[in-house]
Amino acid sequence: MALAEDFGPARAQVSACPACAVVPAAERIAALRAERAQRIILSLPNAAGAQSIFTVEAALQAWPGVVSARVNLTQKRVSVEAEGTVTAAQLIAVLQAQGQEAHELDPGLLSTTETDRQGRDLLMRLGVAFFSMMNVMLLSVAVWSGAEDATRDLFHWISGAIALPTVVFAGQPFFKSAWASLRQGKLGMDVPISLALILASSISVYETWMSGYHAYFDAAVMLAFFLLLGRYLDHRTRAIARSAAEELAALEVPRAILLLDGNEIETPIAEIRPGDTVLVRPGARMPVDGVVLHGASELDRSLLTGESLPVQAGQGTVVSAGEVNLTGPLTVQVTAAGKDSSLHRMADLVAVAESAKTRYTSLADRAASAYSPLVHILSFGAFGYWMWATGGDLRYAINISAAVLIITCPCALGLAVPAVITSASGRLFRKGLLIKHGTALERLAEVDTVVFDKTGTLTLGMPHPIALADLPQDAVAIAAALAAGSSHPLARALAEGAKAAGIVPADVADIREVPGQGIEGQFQGARVRLGRADWCGASPVEATATYLSLGSASHAFTFTDRLRPGAEQAVAALKAAGMKVELLSGDAPAPVRDLADRLGITDWQAGVLPSEKAARVAELSAQGRKVLMVGDGLNDTAALTAAHVSISPASALDAARVASDIVLLGQDIAPIADAVRIGRQSARRMIENFLISGGYNIVAVPLALVGMATPLAAALAMSLSSITVALNAMRLK
Repeated sequence: MALAEDFGPARAQVSACPACAVVPAAERIAALRAERAQRIILSLPNAAGAQSIFTVEAALQAWPGVVSARVNLTQKRVSVEAEGTVTAAQLIAVLQAQGQEAHELDPGLLSTTETDRQGRDLLMRLGVAFFSMMNVMLLSVAVWSGAEDATRDLFHWISGAIALPTVVFAGQPFFKSAWASLRQGKLGMDVPISLALILASSISVYETWMSGYHAYFDAAVMLAFFLLLGRYLDHRTRAIARSAAEELAALEVPRAILLLDGNEIETPIAEIRPGDTVLVRPGARMPVDGVVLHGASELDRSLLTGESLPVQAGQGTVVSAGEVNLTGPLTVQVTAAGKDSSLHRMADLVAVAESAKTRYTSLADRAASAYSPLVHILSFGAFGYWMWATGGDLRYAINISAAVLIITCPCALGLAVPAVITSASGRLFRKGLLIKHGTALERLAEVDTVVFDKTGTLTLGMPHPIALADLPQDAVAIAAALAAGSSHPLARALAEGAKAAGIVPADVADIREVPGQGIEGQFQGARVRLGRADWCGASPVEATATYLSLGSASHAFTFTDRLRPGAEQAVAALKAAGMKVELLSGDAPAPVRDLADRLGITDWQAGVLPSEKAARVAELSAQGRKVLMVGDGLNDTAALTAAHVSISPASALDAARVASDIVLLGQDIAPIADAVRIGRQSARRMIENFLISGGYNIVAVPLALVGMATPLAAALAMSLSSITVALNAMRLK
């Protein structure tokens, strides 16, 4: 329909499918249909209340072939068990008839969301620790109130019977982590935590056995509770992000229409083999890499290459997974599918990026690496000194050593980062930003340069006609009538623009679409055409355009891409914050220059290849700059992975979303500036929390070293510091 590059007749060589020569086509069809008798999961974004449950379940169970339907209102999903003849499209249509919006989800991508075993395990241990802490504290109050001798010993033994199993059970996450750390020859944060739990429990057993005045079972369970609270906050923050990210990915259900022995079979991509033939209907995304055998159409490659103009496709055209077929059906012979496709090859880049980002050490890890050895030195130093000073009083020396270890236990340090991330993540989520990576906020605070992609990022990738009022109104009316008969993005934009301008479409008859060329019809006995310049006999212009042929006359309808809401505000806010802003696009120079001028971006480049985008990000990084990359296409994936931190819209290609640290859930891009600001605030709160924790240690540790703090007093002081850290983090809300 619009200007396009020419494709030669080159055809990729594909090998015949070995399995197809062995398995008869009829048997393979039956097998594929049998394999499709699986659970179907649908997302119900608008489901609310018991009435929705009843309506959805009743409507689905009434459909032939549906065995059962169960709605999960919390997750806003319905799980359907059905026979192989039932398709997700049929069930979606059933629900739409009931006024219920629905989208298919890929069950394979939701396994982690549905079975959050680690989260449930931590929550269970946290509940046990809280229950035990309350009961042990009640017994401790009785001892503090004046219980003596046998009564005091009885209360201590009962406390021990509650506390010891609790510490063993609730402390498992810390014990396992500490053991793994020691086996690697490291002193992680969980090593002093585990020692504090073991020492507090051991001393309490000894004191109880010796009928001592004090036992510290309450300190041990209190310690376990606050430590588990920090660990659970950290887990929930990441689990919520994972859950939402998985659902976004699962919305793109990977299926293809397999042509086999004259039958059209909707088949999961995992079952498509090289040499198979698939049908790609107009409006569908290309599911595989391959070569066009039959048909003519145009392809939207904007997500992959950044090109805003569709390109022509015909027999012999090499196509890639992720492209969108626009105007005509295409029969494609598969050269690669699933994990072997061009889309999945980008996963290698993502893996490299993930390994690079895991080398970025969080503030908590850096603090712990210096803190843990110091804790042990102080504790063992106190033990040695008091053994010497008291002439070998083991009981007294161990008590002081345990008090030092408990009072320096990195509970506040463990809460310092998770509490801030939980608060900041909640605030950003309300603004439409989903944090996927644990250190994204810390890296975001360091950003000084922002690199934007154009198509689909700063713009919506949706063309908008310009200067319709400058064209003859009868020509616009004819073009609007022709455009109404096509699903091509330029045609749809033209029809909507004419309607918005109040132009009534002309009475054009016999409208038909010519795949790969445009639309033609009859107006007052003459043939009229809307489409490519060469097909309409028009002279091409340097802009995104479609052309109208009226006999010997022709007209060009030019388009500009629609700005994404909030683009101007985001760029202005980032520049006001002192950021360097660049625009890198694979599109032609004219539209890139126009957009840069509209947004006030002076540093821009057009026609940039994916490798060149990544190279530019690497160049900026080599100059000492911390780059935030914002992009949405396959061509942006390498740059997203190379950047210090990255953001992609929810509408982005799956590979781009996987590669990014943060996902923008809505259309409005203005929250990106808020993300940078909140990232900086979060970093300040984390540092403040470390200072609070450090200040508490400066005051408390000397008291413990000179024997003025019992293990219980140390546990109470540690708890107070943890609560202070949590309250400081909540200021972000």
